[in-house]
Amino acid sequence: MSQPDRIEQDMEETRARLAATIDQLVDRTNPKNVVKREVNAVKRTFVDEQGNPRTENILKVVGGVAGFVVVLVVIRKVTH
Repeated sequence: MSQPDRIEQDMEETRARLAATIDQLVDRTNPKNVVKREVNAVKRTFVDEQGNPRTENILKVVGGVAGFVVVLVVIRKVTH
C-alpha cells in the first residue's frame, strides 16, 4: 500500500471514530436521555434491584423534609 493510500485510509478511520464519538456525545446530551438517567438514579436511591423500597434512604429524606418544615414553622413563629 502506498503512502498516500495509507494516509487516506487513516483519515477515513479517523472520520469514522470522530463520527461515532459525536453520535455518543449527542446521545449523552439529549435532554430526554439526561432526564431518563436522572430518574433512574433517583429510583436506584429509593428502590433496590428487586423492586423493594430502600427504607433507610426513604427515612433519611422524610426526616430531612420534616426537619426543614419544623425549622420553617419555628422561624415563622419567632418572626410573627
